Amino acid sequence: MKTLWEILVPRYSNKGEEYPLSHHHAWDEKVKAIAGGMTILKPAKGHWVNPHGKLFSEEMIPVRIYCTEQEIDLIIDMTLVHYGQEAVMAYELSSHVKMRRKHQ
Repeated sequence: MKTLWEILVPRYSNKGEEYPLSHHHAWDEKVKAIAGGMTILKPAKGHWVNPHGKLFSEEMIPVRIYCTEQEIDLIIDMTLVHYGQEAVMAYELSSHVKMRRKHQ
């Protein structure tokens, strides 16, 4: 069953370097191959503390994806590697999603 998910993608590396647009586009293509598409929202500021007590303050890009739980798990794993992150957060927004297609 597909539901609507949101995943937070980092705008900057853990070293504070902004990822080039081409890096984000490569991630986009991988997500499209898994789930078929996404909606990219404007960046938001996030703060979190890792298990070692280090505070991270960073800009995150919320991305919404209509997919199965198995697909979001693949996307999370791919995102961890693609962006070299310690953690990646994704959460289900809604299991009540309506989509209509125009009849051809």
